[in-house]
Parts: sequence; structure tokens; C-alpha cells
Amino acid sequence: MAHSGRAPVEPAGPATGIEPGAHHHQPGHPPPGHGAHAADLRRRFWVCLILTIPVLLYASPIQTLFPVAPPPLGGQAIPLVLSTIIFVYGGGIFLRGAVDEIRRRTVGMMTLVSLAIVVAHTYNFATALLGFGVPLYWELATLIDVMLLGHWIETRAVGQASGALAELARLLPETADRVVDGRIAEAPVASLRVGDLVLIRPGARVPADGEVVDGESDVDESMITGESRPVDKHPGDAVIGGTVNGAGALRVRVTKIGASSTLAGIMRLVEEARASRSAGEVLANRAAYWLTLTAIAAGTLTLLGWLALGESLSFALDRTVTVLVIACPHALGLAIPLVVAITTSLAARHGILIRDRVALETARELDIVVFDKTGTLTRGEEGLVGIATVDGLSEDAALALAAAVEGDSEHPIARAIRQAAGARGIHPPATSAFEALPGRGARARVDGAIVQVGGSRLLEALALTPPADLRGAIDRWASEGKSVVYLVRDGWIEAAFAVADVIREESYAAVAALKAMDIRVALLTGDSAAVARWAADELGIATYFADVLPGQKAERIRDLEARGLTVAMVGDGINDAPALVAADVGIAIGAGTDVAIESAGIILVRDDPRDVAGLVRLSRASYRKMIQNLVWATGYNVVAMPLAAGVLAGLGIILAPAVGALLMSASTVIVALNAQLLRRTNL
Repeated sequence: MAHSGRAPVEPAGPATGIEPGAHHHQPGHPPPGHGAHAADLRRRFWVCLILTIPVLLYASPIQTLFPVAPPPLGGQAIPLVLSTIIFVYGGGIFLRGAVDEIRRRTVGMMTLVSLAIVVAHTYNFATALLGFGVPLYWELATLIDVMLLGHWIETRAVGQASGALAELARLLPETADRVVDGRIAEAPVASLRVGDLVLIRPGARVPADGEVVDGESDVDESMITGESRPVDKHPGDAVIGGTVNGAGALRVRVTKIGASSTLAGIMRLVEEARASRSAGEVLANRAAYWLTLTAIAAGTLTLLGWLALGESLSFALDRTVTVLVIACPHALGLAIPLVVAITTSLAARHGILIRDRVALETARELDIVVFDKTGTLTRGEEGLVGIATVDGLSEDAALALAAAVEGDSEHPIARAIRQAAGARGIHPPATSAFEALPGRGARARVDGAIVQVGGSRLLEALALTPPADLRGAIDRWASEGKSVVYLVRDGWIEAAFAVADVIREESYAAVAALKAMDIRVALLTGDSAAVARWAADELGIATYFADVLPGQKAERIRDLEARGLTVAMVGDGINDAPALVAADVGIAIGAGTDVAIESAGIILVRDDPRDVAGLVRLSRASYRKMIQNLVWATGYNVVAMPLAAGVLAGLGIILAPAVGALLMSASTVIVALNAQLLRRTNL
């Protein structure tokens, strides 16, 4: 879909860029170490928790509360050894993270945690060797336990949000029923090539992108496009690899494999979204950086301050460790990434693919959305939009006659008339003596009468003028830029039909939804002013640009931006690409073309303009969660750090390092839970 366009027709590689059922790293889902990292944290947490139990038995507060005698052997060597094991095994992950942060010159959460546990562990050894002060064995052990638990919860939360997208990689079946010389043979999906014919049995998954060549069925595409209802498929229709066939059997010709497949493209787009950085994430990273420096300074001042006030080294170190722990930017580091992961996952599940997170972030600020008309707000195909008849002839009767004459024609207007008749359940009468009239229309005998259907040239050839009772509708249609087709029976004009590019039913709701969010809507088209005015009036759009050449579309977007407006451009064609690039938010709709997708920050998989409003709702909800999380993660430290330093020690309120770690972890959990509420967003 994105990147370098379509793959060659006969690639030498496997049939898909995603191994069916694979669990290894693919573009668009978490690297292989993500799940393993959570498992490693879980294992370290339980091991350290078990080792902490005997350490607690030696702790004075525990012995005071619970008169349990510690094991007689080993004395104070037992908690020292066990706390050292906990420090090395449980704290090692934080120490390695701190080294990485220092190498990258981006000190953060790992640096603070490491400082805290190194200070506590060094002090423990000093008390054991030199015999002064009260050791912090149980404080160190419980601190590391709580830190591991918080880190495990964080990793699981991000992993679960990202893992929803990883499920896409498992949508493809392992095998496919390939049809060769009329015989069906099971073959690995990885062996499929462009041009292969495959049989899709009822209830089976489609193994690759393709085109239906035989059979009819309905296909569940919800896992790819977000479309809740099954989509009818007939010969000539496209199917997407990974979707689920309904009750009918289909024979499908493979058209896309490897990196060009829809599924692989989705995974790649998600990967690009994760690689991009939003302004919110940059802000959070800088806030975490300065919070780390502030915590180190506060910890140092706390140590020196309490020593200057005559407190013991044990008490001063206890306060210092608590300050370092409680100020860890765990929640701050999670505030944005978790929101981004959930947003990306939620969007993809609803057929909204985010290539550029800045575009998603900007969508909340939109002042105006500019829609390309053809293929975006309209279906891009001719359809019957009006019927006028003479007195005594019903619309259905007129349509039946016209559909009968146009029954054998492949002209777009003929197809529009036949489709309209079919939609009304009309069965055209039999015809004979059909004759195409080049440049004028068609003629046939129907129920003994000569019936002709055509445009103005047909009337000129027959020297006919429309009767008075049809002229009002005909003049109105002409002013709206619609094509007018006439029905002539035995030399008399009996009906007129208006044909135009049909407006999508979804477009009305899309425009209304955007207006309800105080976002202006504009229409952009290369069609005449009459056509543009009709479409705009039909949809309730006040602003439209007509007769715009492809090269001028970007100029119109820049003109709007020059007025201080934040502009989104929605289009589906190659000629929309410059405008998509010029807009603050470029949106390619209906999967678009490769060029349009490369130019857009957001891709809507479905041909449904209502998803633009859904995108704006998601952007606004995502931003609210980011701000809420940032405010909580930073505001919490304003209160917590002074408490950790001991400002209320005179009132007997002193936070132990483990309590500080618990509060810090609670802050992280609150941020994680708040981000999860994004899943309730109604797109």
C-alpha cells in the first residue's frame, strides 16, 4: 500500500510479506522481545518476592508487629546475602537500563531507580562492614519488588495495546486450495503467486488479495476495514487476504502478494506510525528528562539537608532513596506511548491507518475539511438521480421501457438506468430489433412500439422538442450540470431522466457530523460550477471550488492555509496527491491509489467519508488522554517529592522507600487505566 508502490507482477519471493500464524517480528507489530520482556519481568518479580519473605522476617518493624522469630542461623548475614541477590537479579534490569540511558545522554526513569537502589545497597554493605547505622535490607528488597511489579504492569499494558495489531499477522491461513487444470490441490499460502486461481470455501479465510472470477458470497471484512456488515462479492469484485468468506464458494485470481498486499501494507503503515514522533511525545520526553535532573538535585539536597540538621546518615539516606524512587518518571514515560499504542490499535480496528502521528494530533485542531468530489463524496460512477414523465405515464413504467431498450448496451448511462430499474425491482419487458444509434443512443421494439433512448442529439435527429410538462425538470437538471436522457415512444417524448455522479449515502452523515463538531466543509472538483453547486447544495456544503485543474488543487489548499485555517484534504486519486501533501492533514480515502497513500498522513481503508469525523473524534479523545496523563504524572510529583524529602517529618509523617515505590507504581497504574478508557471512544 505505502512505501515504494506495487511489487512486480511476478515476484520471486513468497506470496505474502507476513508468514501465516507467525510469531516473529513483522512490520507493524511489536518486536520479538516485547512479550519476552514482560515474561522476564514477571519471573524476576516472583523470584524476588519469594526471596523478600525471609528478609522481612529479620526486619525490626515486622518483628514489632508480628512476634515471629527469625531463623537462628546466619544472623544478619542472611538478609544481606538475600538483599544482594535481589539487588543483582531484580535490580540488574534497571542498572542495565541506566547504562543505556547514560550512553544515549537521555537520563530518565532507569537512572533514578538505579541511583536509589545503588545508594541503598551501598549503605547496607557499609553498615555490615563498618557496624554503624540501621541497614535498609527490607526497604531495598521491597523497593525492587514494587519497581519490578510496576514495570511489569507497564510492559504488559503497552504490549496488550500493540498486540491487538499483531493479531493481523495471524489472519492469513496456513494453506490455500489452489486450482490447477481444474483440479484442487492444497498448497502453502507462502507458495502462491500472482495469477494463481484459488478456491475459497464457505467459512474459510481468503489467503491473498485477489479478484473474484466465479461465484457469489458475502465476505466479513471487519478485521481489515472495520466494516461491521458482510460485503457482497460477485465476479469482478476484489477480496482482501485475511478476510472471512461467508456461505458461498468463490474462485479468486490472486492479484497481490508480498509487500504489495493489503495486510502487509497495513502492518507497514502502523510501523511507520510508531516510528513517527508527535509533539506530545517530544514534550513528555523533555518533561521526563528535566524531572530526572530535578529529582537528582532534590535527592542530593535532601541528603545534605538532613545531615546538616543533625539527623543520622541512615535517616538521611532513607529520605534520599525515597525522593529518588517517588520521582521516577515511570508514569510520565508511559503517559504518551500507551495512549499512542491504544490509539493506533483502535484506529486500525476501525479502518483508519495512521502513517504520521503528527497528522493524527493535528486533526483535533481542524478548521475546515476539503473533500475531493469524484470518488470521495460521490461514487465516481453515473447513476439515475431524477425522472420526469408526461401525464398518464408512471416513473416505473417509463424506467421499465428505458431499461428494456438499454438492456444490451454497455454505455455508463445505460448501466445507470438498468441499475436503477433493478433497485426498484422492475423487470423490463422483452425487446426485439435492438439497434445501437452511434452518438445518439439506442432503439428497440417493445410491445409493438418503437422505443428510443438517447440525449439531445437523438432529439435533433428526430426533430423533436420536449413537451411543456417536462421542460421545468429538464431546465433545472441542465442548470445543475446533470446529463439528460430522453425516452421516445413512437415519435413522442414521454419521459426524461437525469443522470449524474451519484452522491454516497454516507456523505450526508459525514458532512453533518463535521458541522456538528464546528468544522467547516468544502468541496473541490474539476467539474463545472453547475455540477459543483448541485453537489454542494445537495450535501449542505457552503464552500466549493469548481473547474479546478489537478495542478491547482494544492493552490486552493494553500490559499485556505494562508487565511490561518488548519486544513484537511480528503481524496482518492493520483491528481489529489499534491493537495494531500499541501494540507495540514492529508487523508487518502478508500485505500486510494499508491501515490495518494504515499502523500497522505492518514489512510481510510473504507470508501466511507464518515470515517473522517471518526478520525477527528479519535484525535480529540487521544489528545485529552495525553494531557490528562501528563498533568497527573507531573502534578503528582509536586506533592509527592516534598513528602518523600520529609517536609512533614515533624508531624510524624514519613514515607518509607517501599511506600514511595508503591505510590510511584500506583501513579503508573492510574495513567495506564486512564489510557485504557480510550477504548470507549465511539468512532
